[in-house]
Amino acid sequence: MSAAFNNLTRLPAPDGTTFRSLFTEEMTMTTRLQLGSTYATPGAIASLHPEDMSRALLRHASGDWGDVPPEDREENELSLKEGFRILSSYTDRNGTRFWIITEADRSATTILLPDEY
Repeated sequence: MSAAFNNLTRLPAPDGTTFRSLFTEEMTMTTRLQLGSTYATPGAIASLHPEDMSRALLRHASGDWGDVPPEDREENELSLKEGFRILSSYTDRNGTRFWIITEADRSATTILLPDEY
């Protein structure tokens, strides 16, 4: 992993007021995954629009793995059942690709750019 993980910024919890105010309707979607504490790397914070990160977190928590190949979707489904790490991939409004990784113990979820891994 990159040194970017040494300088993470904690994001508001998905059930926080700001998060809810942006996406009231989307908050009713089924959550399949506990995110734990949410973080973003410096590169993600500098490059990504906060709304794109929030929407992607909601998608990730609901089991929408974004732009991953079929074999990674299958691995994520297995990881839900077996308690392994989960990776999703999304693209923001400016075409920047980013990942969301939830740790196996579900204690933390991190938004990062692929080159920060």
